[in-house]
Amino acid sequence: MTTTRLEPGTPAPDFSLLNQDGETVALSSLRGQKVILYFYPAAMTPGCTTQACDFRDSIASLQASGYTVVGVSRDEPSKLREFRERDGLPFTLLSDPDHAVHSAYGVWGEKMNYGKVVEGVIRSTFVIDEGGVIEVAQYNVKATGHVARLRKTLGVDA
Repeated sequence: MTTTRLEPGTPAPDFSLLNQDGETVALSSLRGQKVILYFYPAAMTPGCTTQACDFRDSIASLQASGYTVVGVSRDEPSKLREFRERDGLPFTLLSDPDHAVHSAYGVWGEKMNYGKVVEGVIRSTFVIDEGGVIEVAQYNVKATGHVARLRKTLGVDA
């Protein structure tokens, strides 16, 4: 199965998903803001916790530069709420259990996992401008060090 990857300059696919509190959030409702939309495999796993905590620890500088951070996984809202509370995550987490939004962003597909080809979430991050257009599309990112590299790409100081 091949996935179509999104490129900078293309409109970000709109969606509506439930957040950690069971409320519907539409990407279009964030127009006028710069959005960092990141997809991760599973809440409360070691790599995903590292990545989420890196976003948490960088949230002040990202927000000061006008960015809104939103995480997306296949976890149910109740698990996302637990993850958010456990690690003090100050940003929205969205639930995409049928991976439809993952597929729209090209982040669901074949990947290597411990030397085997499996189908699943390809850890990826998108930066979407105020008009809903993708500025940055990063696929297959590593959990550790990703946020620091992203800040550098965006010119956001720590």
